[in-house]
Amino acid sequence: MFSKILIANRGEIALRVMRACKEMGIATVAVHSRADGKALHVKFADEAICIGENPASESYLNFNRILAAAEITGADAIHPGYGFLSENPGFAEMCESSNFVWIGPAPAAISQMGNKSLAKKLMAGCGVPVIPGSDGPVATEELAIAEAERIGYPVMIKAASGGGGKGMRVAEKEEALRTNLLIARAEAEASFGDPSVYIERYLERPRHIEVQLIGDRHGNVLHLGERDCSIQRRHQKLIEESPCVALSAPLRDKLLDAARMGARTIGYHSVGTMEFLVEGDEFFFMEMNTRIQVEHAVTEMVTGRDLIKEQISVAFGNELSFAQDEIEFRGHAIECRVNAENPAQDFAPSPGVVTFFHLPGGTGVRVDSHVYQGFEISPFYDSMIAKIVCHALTRDEAIARMRRALDECVIEGVNTTLSFQEAILRDERFLKADLSTRFLDDFVWAAKK
Repeated sequence: MFSKILIANRGEIALRVMRACKEMGIATVAVHSRADGKALHVKFADEAICIGENPASESYLNFNRILAAAEITGADAIHPGYGFLSENPGFAEMCESSNFVWIGPAPAAISQMGNKSLAKKLMAGCGVPVIPGSDGPVATEELAIAEAERIGYPVMIKAASGGGGKGMRVAEKEEALRTNLLIARAEAEASFGDPSVYIERYLERPRHIEVQLIGDRHGNVLHLGERDCSIQRRHQKLIEESPCVALSAPLRDKLLDAARMGARTIGYHSVGTMEFLVEGDEFFFMEMNTRIQVEHAVTEMVTGRDLIKEQISVAFGNELSFAQDEIEFRGHAIECRVNAENPAQDFAPSPGVVTFFHLPGGTGVRVDSHVYQGFEISPFYDSMIAKIVCHALTRDEAIARMRRALDECVIEGVNTTLSFQEAILRDERFLKADLSTRFLDDFVWAAKK
């Protein structure tokens, strides 16, 4: 096994990887910006190196400084976590060419799945259902209009590279298409350095369902069930749960089989997530995230499997430690992402110092967080404060446990999404599992006084 791993990330995911390493007897190296000098991932690592100034471009996104830190500390491997460089094939290639093991999929798989248009072609070629759309990026406004007329309005304009809601716009008629095409291209260029966009059919009220996958270098690819991630705003997830109670057994089997087939097609090894839109009895491939997900803890709660440990093991070259029929699914799990944001002001970031901090506990409650009392939420990075995950035998019990956990969570000094998520968990539609990606469009929320 590896003797030392550098974690090229920060926050709760850096701590999560560190925990797995410590349990496996692997030494850890933390990297950090000047702003994160007092962060917990720095405190708990065996070694820590400052790699630059506060902007991510000068620290967590700087290839050379991260590789230099790995060289100086004698690390065997680099774990990218999620975000930052986790889906950057160029960085993955540099790690490998510098003789560090990249704890992730092959750079070719990252490239293939990172280009949404190419990914769609690959999945269609192996029989995975895809949303009807353009055959690749649309180069001109005229081609975009022609494709929209062929597919039928409304349509979705999507950036060919990247994700996270950037470069995505809905058009219900030609006039809107012309305007939104310019906006989407500009966003795609600014966010990903690639203005290419493609057009696809827009589903009115689909569920966003993702399948957790893991593969090794020996050709084994397994699924660990699905997660319903339909509660989201601006394509950013707020609440995730597993399993999706709305899927029939036959539809679930088809979905899981399609995800495994798609991963096998590209020779996928490491953890990853195949994402689908589900409407009625149909499902369509949307994209693949070639990294560990924020919400992986939901799957760990219902399967009892440590995904980070398994990811590290297969990166070393080991076969998966379990077979598909050895995975048992128990109960129901729900995750709420607690962010330093103000829901009353369109989720505006709320940086500042956390003046009081108390996290929930008890049976079936897991909290992953990097924050502590006196911690400063920086405007330079993601606003997530904590992930609260609750597990119980049934969905109703899991919801009740999550309500209790959210009520028990106290965070002062910054605005948070706590009361917003509490309200969602009391909404009649949520209780009935009547979910879609448009859920929040009709959601009425009154801020707590």
